[in-house]
Amino acid sequence: MVTPAVPSWSELSLGAQTSYAELYDMAQAVELARFSKLRGSFHRRVIRNRTYVYFNFRDTDQRVRSAYVGPEGPRVQRLIDEFESAGVDSRRQALTQRARACVALGCNTVLEKHFRIIDKIALYGFFRNGGVLIGTHAFAALGNLLGVRWRGSDTTMDVDFAHAGRNISVALPASLQISVHDAITSLEMGLLPIREFSGRTGSQYRNPGDPELRIDFCTPDVGSDQAVEVPGLGIALEPLKFMEFSLEGTTQGVMFSHSGACVVNLPDPARFAVHKLIIHGERPVAERAKSTKDLQQAAALVEWHLDQGREDALQAAWLDAIGRGPGWLRRAEQGRRALLRRHPHLGPAFPA
Repeated sequence: MVTPAVPSWSELSLGAQTSYAELYDMAQAVELARFSKLRGSFHRRVIRNRTYVYFNFRDTDQRVRSAYVGPEGPRVQRLIDEFESAGVDSRRQALTQRARACVALGCNTVLEKHFRIIDKIALYGFFRNGGVLIGTHAFAALGNLLGVRWRGSDTTMDVDFAHAGRNISVALPASLQISVHDAITSLEMGLLPIREFSGRTGSQYRNPGDPELRIDFCTPDVGSDQAVEVPGLGIALEPLKFMEFSLEGTTQGVMFSHSGACVVNLPDPARFAVHKLIIHGERPVAERAKSTKDLQQAAALVEWHLDQGREDALQAAWLDAIGRGPGWLRRAEQGRRALLRRHPHLGPAFPA
């Protein structure tokens, strides 16, 4: 079936783009002072002759937790000064107001319950520890970053996260510990791990009474179908083939709803599009709807790159993918053919 060449996105108004840019700057500033929303105090630890700053706070379950802030230095000291200075509450209020303005102006947003999950996991340090938001929520966030609103259905029941696992060296002290599981349970949203490996916390969370509350954590496949345990994350990661492609060259954006905003790590738009083509053929028959969505999102991003004269970035991502081996080439070509059957006008995006 050939889909008519109807644009899959519309450009956000100048007001919406400006509002989003301001929200992004504000969210980064609040990220620096992120601990101001919690009641607690800073303390220092010396690890291997270096001093690191942590923040102790009491969470909603009344347990005292410790979150990593950063190595002692001017940036961290500014955070501490801003935390202790007046005006922090007003900054957070301004962030929420700006987020609401972005929603009103037509920016891509998410369900409130999904934002609560993303925001809490961000607060616990998942993104500072190398985590990346993926899936449809990342697609929505990329739209704002690119200044467009996606057309068609871009809703989802899943909130998907990825981490490069053992394939990444994070510039944090070796003893740093965060607990994504604690972040999820502190939300008190009925989310339960449905898969456990060796008695440890699973990589998937579901709320039995609410199908719109589902969380998945994944990582690149390292040759085993066993979950990957990453020291310091407090979560198991489900290995998926080809996932590493979307975790290279990541960028940053801001996720928001009526209640606030937070900074997240996102896949590179061009790599995200090519990755969607690669995994299109990997979906089982039972996931046909997701397979169709893969093509829709890939088409929207490919079209944007062509329209904006950014085909070089897209073609570089494509050549990188097909140069990784026969399995990569076969799946990428399969996805490309499926895409062009529906959207033949996107053919110029791919090198001959």
